[in-house]
Amino acid sequence: MYELGRAGFQGYLVGGGVRDLLAGVQPKDFDVATDAEPEQVAEVFRRCRLIGRRFRLAHVRMGPEIIEVATFRAKPGELGDDDAGDDDPLHLTDDGGRILRDNVYGSLEDDAFRRDFTINALYYRVTDFSVVDYVGGMDDMHAKRVRLIGDPVTRYREDPVRMLRAVRIANKLGFSIDETAAAPLADMADLLADVPAARLFDEVLKLFLSAQAEQNYADLSAHGLFAAMFPMTADALAAHPETETVIHGALAGTALRVREDRPVTPAFLYAALLWPVVYQTITPRLADGESVAQALAATGGDIVSDQVELVAIPRRFSTPMREIWQLQPRFERRRGKRPLRLLEHPRFRAAYDFLLLRVAAGEAEQELADWWTEFQEANPVERKATADSAPSGRRRRGRRGGGRRNKRSD
Repeated sequence: MYELGRAGFQGYLVGGGVRDLLAGVQPKDFDVATDAEPEQVAEVFRRCRLIGRRFRLAHVRMGPEIIEVATFRAKPGELGDDDAGDDDPLHLTDDGGRILRDNVYGSLEDDAFRRDFTINALYYRVTDFSVVDYVGGMDDMHAKRVRLIGDPVTRYREDPVRMLRAVRIANKLGFSIDETAAAPLADMADLLADVPAARLFDEVLKLFLSAQAEQNYADLSAHGLFAAMFPMTADALAAHPETETVIHGALAGTALRVREDRPVTPAFLYAALLWPVVYQTITPRLADGESVAQALAATGGDIVSDQVELVAIPRRFSTPMREIWQLQPRFERRRGKRPLRLLEHPRFRAAYDFLLLRVAAGEAEQELADWWTEFQEANPVERKATADSAPSGRRRRGRRGGGRRNKRSD
């Protein structure tokens, strides 16, 4: 901001950085707003890269950090005189009102009114160490309220992701969503189908790989937003509500790991979010005599293919996710060298943690989880003895979890 000022431009800290600092939360990144156009920002900073077509931005590297620098935008719907008839317009919306491109520049006040929530439209100025507020954001900070700037229906149509952000920001800060902002959510949730799948993938990670994962899930479900992104899961939960225990367990574990600053992986998260679909899909195949391994191999790919139409799952996560599923029936095979080979599998720990979630949901026996817990903690000699004395692994067909049943005569 000082560098921009020395070059004759205005520079303000804006958005989540200001909001979080005012709320006493450590920001993860910082954004700067300026009257300098992107090309002018690039002239000021040698280590600068211009990105984006929908929103033209400058990424300025300062030490190890990348600061996102955006030029003041005009108010929504205000176009420049030279924009009409342009083959490559600076401002473009689709028939539903969703903003496809927004590169019409304006003043600081204009920029404030084009932002989504009032608490995201607060500008910190280093020339006098003040906060500039055109939209009542400070009042909403004190009231602990997430409120949209302008008409909520219009603003959600411009960018449906704002519905997800309302939930995430409110729970992150311990705020409530203003009634006018919350009222249209259920009716407008279907607009998320128009959002690029890759963008929704990023938003899902922000929502669920967080300390507020459980509350985010509850609120998304209550407003119909979760079903809009994961319709197969929502349908499966309606048929098999007990499988929601797996989702709750995964989200609780993720939230705990985030709070303890331990690593989390989207693969495990997605394995849980789609497990109700897997469970519902394989159940009739098991009744027809297929093994769990066969049913999983036959259906897992189709489930992923259908889901990525709405929310992307990059292959680097979908592959280990499917491995977590496919390792589940191998926990039943505890004789000989099989448990040792499973223990050495690179995805063993994630699959074991997933087994514990299934036990909590009643899909597998507690005895199975206890056996594998003991097996991991044993020394090599004890492991061999434990494996030699293990049950055969045959399951009765019809039990939850998809095991087989051997007929017995009385």
